[in-house]
Amino acid sequence: MPPTVPQHGTFSANLLTLPGAAPDPETAAWWQRNPEAWAACRHEPQDPAQALPAYAAWLKALPGTPVFVAYPAGFDFMFVYWYLIRFAGESPFSFSCLDMKTLAMALLGLPFREVSKKTMPKDWFGPVRHTHVALDDAIEQGELFRRMLKEARALRGSDGQIRWWL
Repeated sequence: MPPTVPQHGTFSANLLTLPGAAPDPETAAWWQRNPEAWAACRHEPQDPAQALPAYAAWLKALPGTPVFVAYPAGFDFMFVYWYLIRFAGESPFSFSCLDMKTLAMALLGLPFREVSKKTMPKDWFGPVRHTHVALDDAIEQGELFRRMLKEARALRGSDGQIRWWL
């Protein structure tokens, strides 16, 4: 089923493992339990020295100034930022990063540790499912974020300010 988020395009690249890198045992065990996702992320891997400058150029060609949005942003932003700086020499995101779990905490009025996708309203989720294939997951998270923003806009008062009930 196609995503309901209007897209300006997509970028996807699987990266070659860095020389001397060793897998984290827990992460490696997770990949063993998810062979389809592992196979997808190993399909036609590219040298980060070519893929990351292309990604930075793609980001800079998008309308507006990019903000990195993710669930969880703490892990994903650190990884992407490091690769962009190391291989592209810059991050078009600068230090702009928004964590969707934190936004959900504010919208739902729940303590941070109680927020998970299971505690989020079902109508925040679109038809695209989390597959652990990077492009699928980015589209799924984009749809979730769009719906969260719609919820935030519904909380605005007549002065345009969001009313937080925390």
